[in-house]
Amino acid sequence: MPGTIGPPGAVFRILHVSTGNVCRSPMTERLTVRALTERLACSTGLGGLGGLGGLIVESAGTWGHEGAPMEEHAARVLAEYGADPRGFTGRELLDEHVIRADLVLTATRDHRAQVISMGHSAGLRTFTLKEFTRLVRAIDVTTLPPAEAPGGVVARARALARAAAALRGWLVAPTADADEVPDPYGAPFPYFRSIGEEIHAALDPVVTALTGVPGH
Repeated sequence: MPGTIGPPGAVFRILHVSTGNVCRSPMTERLTVRALTERLACSTGLGGLGGLGGLIVESAGTWGHEGAPMEEHAARVLAEYGADPRGFTGRELLDEHVIRADLVLTATRDHRAQVISMGHSAGLRTFTLKEFTRLVRAIDVTTLPPAEAPGGVVARARALARAAAALRGWLVAPTADADEVPDPYGAPFPYFRSIGEEIHAALDPVVTALTGVPGH
């Protein structure tokens, strides 16, 4: 999702990656934007730079349907959460997306491996969404920069990503599939809704850590 471009270092780009960029990553992108907007609006002065405190949230697909609309069921799930599905078009993952991203969150381990294989020193800043959530839960957020300070949201995001990278080798996933978000493409709407619930639950502690504002 486009955001306001500020001076170098003034923004922090979060890139969500799935396969086609019409189901999982669009849902994750727009749910992230919705949650950030809501949390930052709760604290005076945390908006700035496009209303997200300098955070820019985007998505792409490893086999992206370039220019395609979001899958209808995915858009319906977003509407149920009060997130905005309008204006979305699919993108194929390009080198420039990885180069610009400060944090890459993928749907599966295969997506993570594909991003890392592109190079650009992406290994330390690329996680599956659920992996990142698991690591974030183990971080003492009181050690992060305060979000209320000027540029605080961006500084906090950078510190959070570094802390998660430092913990990665110490916290192992409980099962092989624990870090995966399954692909709902072609499934009926109830399955899309269940995937939306998984994504929403995984995002909640991440957004809380980024903003310092807990969910309702």
